[in-house]
Amino acid sequence: MKILITGGTGFVGRQLTSRLVQDGHEITILTRSLKGGREAPKGVSYLEGDPTRKGAWQGEIKNHDGLINLAGASIFTKWTEEHKKAIRESRILTTQNIVEGIPFPLEKPFHLFSTSAVGYYGFCGDEELTEDSPPGDDFLARIAAEWEGEALKAREKGARVVITRFGIVLGEKGGALGQMIPLFKKYIGGPIGSGNQWFSWIHLKDLTEAFVFLLKHSEISGPVNVSSPQPVRNKELARALGKALHRPSFIPAPAFMVRWVLGEFGSVILEGQRVIPKRLLENGFVFQYSDIHQAIQSIIGS
Repeated sequence: MKILITGGTGFVGRQLTSRLVQDGHEITILTRSLKGGREAPKGVSYLEGDPTRKGAWQGEIKNHDGLINLAGASIFTKWTEEHKKAIRESRILTTQNIVEGIPFPLEKPFHLFSTSAVGYYGFCGDEELTEDSPPGDDFLARIAAEWEGEALKAREKGARVVITRFGIVLGEKGGALGQMIPLFKKYIGGPIGSGNQWFSWIHLKDLTEAFVFLLKHSEISGPVNVSSPQPVRNKELARALGKALHRPSFIPAPAFMVRWVLGEFGSVILEGQRVIPKRLLENGFVFQYSDIHQAIQSIIGS
């Protein structure tokens, strides 16, 4: 397939692009600027455009068989009102512009993969959450529901729409571990708050393989949880990191301090959700890294 990717230069996008090229797909990465003479790897080309703004880039969508939307401002920071606006607009405006650019009527099948997050479910304690579970009502849950709703409008144009609800992505040189590892190396890592909150995660390699799997299985559409079948409590994640780094993992970050430093985002870190990738498992997807200790060791070791 010829696939257009937004957010293709980010932590997930780089690895996904490499994996899809390996599988024979032709990738176009939408980037805000082509300045700097960026050299494209084999099988990859660049298209200039800002996905939050309408532009000529929308006219190029018709020349592709599918689009993977990974764009969106990071949630991993203190949420000021300005940043909350950026979180929402970077997701909603991008998705609206993508759907607008999908031609109608379609002359060939078109596949839209729109990223969402397990934050869609809100905070549900120990309840196991699958794709059939309802959305929550906190800020992230409302954004995720609105985001997904905009993507699903592409069905009205005849497109196949897959909503990939990511768990916290674990991988080398970025993501959540990029922020956590330095703390453990300085002997100040450990559980957050009580440590009993659930942590739904996905190894980056399993995430990329999930996309390869979903591209091959065109009968699958709608929401798909892209997360490990074995979510863990936060304290178990801390133990796995401490063991892999040969550092103590018992020094907790008090809940009041997390809320003071991160504000509203602190609640996301202190609550979490217990998500199960029911649809991937039912359709025969096999995870390479379902155990948190195995996953962390593979990342730290490399």
